[in-house]
Amino acid sequence: MKTQRSIHNRSRGFTLVEMILAIGVAAIVLIVINSVFFSALHLRQATTDAVDAATPIDLALTTMRRDLQGTVPPRPNGILSGDFKVGDVTTIGVSEPVAVEMFTTTGAIDDKEPWGDVQRVTYELKDPVNHDTPGKDLIRGVTRNLLTEQTPTVDEQWMMSGVDTITVECYDGTEWLPTWDTSDTSTTNTNLPSAIRVKIQMAGNNSSVLDPIEILVPLDSQTRTNRTGS
Repeated sequence: MKTQRSIHNRSRGFTLVEMILAIGVAAIVLIVINSVFFSALHLRQATTDAVDAATPIDLALTTMRRDLQGTVPPRPNGILSGDFKVGDVTTIGVSEPVAVEMFTTTGAIDDKEPWGDVQRVTYELKDPVNHDTPGKDLIRGVTRNLLTEQTPTVDEQWMMSGVDTITVECYDGTEWLPTWDTSDTSTTNTNLPSAIRVKIQMAGNNSSVLDPIEILVPLDSQTRTNRTGS
């Protein structure tokens, strides 16, 4: 009799209270796992958005720095190398004034195209296609055919959006100047500046308190001639 009662006690199931406690613990564990999972997804999405937003800016700054570093000084005959200009520059083939115009050695040489490595590059701000986007688009204009006698074809390349202003300054050895024109013989700035500083102010609700993005590029502006020293 004692043996049957012992077997009956050992084989009995869980009580209602035990089942409720087990379900409650399992529900708490699932809630914690769900919270951690969605926090990880939110962090992943925020990181992806930050990387996607920074990629065009990094690419634009890298491209602009390479263009400025490859700037060539103007030649007397103006063939394959024109003037370097900064400010509200009016140039051929571009309807709106540009911030900077340069001739730089960043052109890709291709066997299928008869162009050299020197190309004309401009940077300007244009209204965005999506008018809901704050600020303007930074556009890079590239002209490969420098020998054409007609209006040159300018290839416009989108660099980044959300730009409020772009400022280009040139260092003449003593001060930073907001304008520069090597074709203006009335000034002494007929050669390249010693350095170029570009400031890009992003648009947005906090644009007034955000520091502008700045790049500084020194240039080898020494004029080279075939004349030897006496």
